[in-house]
Amino acid sequence: MVSELSIGRLAAAAGVNVETIRYYQRRGLLSEPEKPMKGQRRYPAELTKRVRFIKRAQVLGFTLEEISGLLRLEEAHACAETRELAGRKLQIIDSKLADLTAMRKALAKLMRQCNSPDGISGCPIIHALAAD
Repeated sequence: MVSELSIGRLAAAAGVNVETIRYYQRRGLLSEPEKPMKGQRRYPAELTKRVRFIKRAQVLGFTLEEISGLLRLEEAHACAETRELAGRKLQIIDSKLADLTAMRKALAKLMRQCNSPDGISGCPIIHALAAD
């Protein structure tokens, strides 16, 4: 197995594009190897796992700043702190789900009002959005 990769091969192996790798480097999530006088930077193959970790954490709703914290916690073997951070993220997701459910119910109610001929002139949705 190849122990070092070009940035293009690292990106391909991790399922991202090269600009994602560069962006993660600018954000301090990945280190940038020294560039040889003649040639291109070589990245350790195991960095692929870190890039995949970052992408999976993003899918779960973690910000890059939070992911940076998770990476520090992982290096410190701090499972309790990681669990606490995940718990806070779960509370945020639950809150957003509750908000989305309420928004869905309100919009569905307005849509039902559009179908009922109760003498309201104009669109009930527009009236509700324009109300003070």
